[in-house]
Amino acid sequence: MPTLSKQNLRFFVWACALAVLWAIWQNQALAQGMGSVEIEEPDDGFFGNLFRSIFLFDSNGLMKTLSKPQYAIPAFLVLNLIIFTETGLLIGFFLPGDSLLVITGMICARDDCGWNMPLLLATLSASAIIGDTVGYWIGYKSGPKIFNREQSFFFAKDHLLKAQAFYEKHGGKTIILARFVPFLRTFAPVVAGVGKMEYKQFLSFNVVGGIGWIFSMVLAGYFLPTLLNPILEPIFGTGFRIEKHIEKVVILVVFLSITPIIYAYLKSKLASQGATPAPTEPMRDQALCAK
Repeated sequence: MPTLSKQNLRFFVWACALAVLWAIWQNQALAQGMGSVEIEEPDDGFFGNLFRSIFLFDSNGLMKTLSKPQYAIPAFLVLNLIIFTETGLLIGFFLPGDSLLVITGMICARDDCGWNMPLLLATLSASAIIGDTVGYWIGYKSGPKIFNREQSFFFAKDHLLKAQAFYEKHGGKTIILARFVPFLRTFAPVVAGVGKMEYKQFLSFNVVGGIGWIFSMVLAGYFLPTLLNPILEPIFGTGFRIEKHIEKVVILVVFLSITPIIYAYLKSKLASQGATPAPTEPMRDQALCAK
């Protein structure tokens, strides 16, 4: 059964990769067909453009806003604030942490970027760790009462219950695994706090998960253009740049980051289907009587 799960996972990975390449090819063909037509975009200042891009899930608009040199300082501060809010406050479950981190890496790879990447990695890691710590203490102080809150726009009870089920299945390592799953990373530390997980144990998982998440996403965005552009340019034509297809990059990076979780799920699912329950005592007695 494990062999079968590996085959399914390998097929799934290749299917997603081919789907991403096909989508890029379609966009490239569309862009060539449009020729030199330029579409004017509204400029509402840093915060106007930022919030519009976040709520419209516009990764390209988000990159254009954050990469402008005149917005370097507010962008630096906002990135840390968003990472903290998504990981530490229950209202931050809708924020695009993965997209922001991958985009941050792509911006840092540009020659005209004035950001200090080591400092940014350090502050983002600290924001993620502090955020999870705040989430833990929210759950620790609120206790089971937090599960009785009504569903609202600023509170997703369904995600909290899913995080609880995930935590009960995977234990303390949930704090690390949840970092790479949207929505789940917001509620996992809260569940750990509700469950009165020992803080020293939580902190160790928190530090490893926070640093691993920040570094993997930012560095993926930093190195992917250098690695993929030379490979994909002969396929999609001269001038192709992966930076123009950020949504596909984010989807691919996020998928690869949760591949171990998908593999574990498929493995346990197939193992449970293949397991045959042992006959109970009454059934065994009936079988003996029939003989």
